Amino acid sequence: MEQLIEFAGNHPELFMAFFFVLGLLAWNFLSEQISGIASLAPQESILLINHEAAIVLDVREDSEYAQGHILNSIHIPLSTLSGKLARLEKYRSKPIIASCRSGNRSGRACSILKKNGFENLHNLKGGIVAWQNANLPLSKGK
Repeated sequence: MEQLIEFAGNHPELFMAFFFVLGLLAWNFLSEQISGIASLAPQESILLINHEAAIVLDVREDSEYAQGHILNSIHIPLSTLSGKLARLEKYRSKPIIASCRSGNRSGRACSILKKNGFENLHNLKGGIVAWQNANLPLSKGK
């Protein structure tokens, strides 16, 4: 214990950086439990789609969506999501998996949906990039 105190005294920047990184790791771990929005790997998403008829909501922009998307996904760009929630109303009782390129915009989409009363929400961890890395198919048609 004395060595730790001595190290902290001799290297305060490293000690503070350690606790900062530790805090970020704790935030990353706890944020999913706090928000109530689960992150799913592509394989977990497939199980949810096949066994619970989950809906995939793609929140990427039109040009990104045209390059390839998950089959039967609903496309509503994040910038217009708040104004188009009525399109998702009939899926309120189903699990919804939000997807984007990397998982960041879809996390924001999940937050918007949660604020509007949607409950069974999931974020595709790693987004379409992770989907492609798992060698899962993308559709190019509308």
